[in-house]
Amino acid sequence: MSDAPLLELKKVSKYFGSVIALQDVSMFVRAGEVTCLLGDNGAGKSTLIKTLAGVHLPSEGTYYYEGEETLFESPREALNRGIATVYQDLAMVPLMSIWRNFFLGSEPTKKIGPITVYDQAFAKQTTREEMAKMGIDIRDPDQPVGTLSGGERQSVAIARAVFFGAKVLILDEPTAALGVKQAGVVLRYITQARDRGIGVIFITHNPHHAFPVGDHFVILRRGTVMGDFSKDEVSREELVRMMAGGADLDALEHELSTRA
Repeated sequence: MSDAPLLELKKVSKYFGSVIALQDVSMFVRAGEVTCLLGDNGAGKSTLIKTLAGVHLPSEGTYYYEGEETLFESPREALNRGIATVYQDLAMVPLMSIWRNFFLGSEPTKKIGPITVYDQAFAKQTTREEMAKMGIDIRDPDQPVGTLSGGERQSVAIARAVFFGAKVLILDEPTAALGVKQAGVVLRYITQARDRGIGVIFITHNPHHAFPVGDHFVILRRGTVMGDFSKDEVSREELVRMMAGGADLDALEHELSTRA
């Protein structure tokens, strides 16, 4: 595996009028690694995701992709280059079948004489095969995606991104609304995507979810990078303290002890 970053930001800032959303953010993502972007609410994670995905242009700084300085003008441009973002809402239609959701917006077609029709057989078979590669046995690809568990819906979104050629997979809080068991299912899919050579960016506020799968950890607070560590440089407990702010925790502990 090459040590050269697949994606890299250098001193990127993003301003909305007088509001500083990101300030001098530098980070990198390598192929075949999970980079965990950790931060609490208001840390700037959403702005950073949208900057990586082509929704926002950086106000300052440099964006490199596959070794070249890059500016994505739109999410479609980023997606066409291999940067796929799976947002919390998953952009799925609950009443539609699994296979229709899998190919939503990129429907496969075939010719029957002069007529072009949706290739349903290909779509169903491909959905079943791609989900099997993620470790999910689809009983019936015709079942509505809304009948799947939260973890299974995440798996559909991840498998879809991988199938359509994602080189970088950005996952926006994929475990936030899930219980322990379903979160574990999604974490397994994240490692499977990594093992297929994809550079995964796992955005979360939960270091207990990040630490088991992460190879690289970036901690964001108030729009700035407060830490950047490989797995052998930091413990789970240190991640928790840095995310919460060690001084804040110490002050709270002291306050509570004085009330006792």
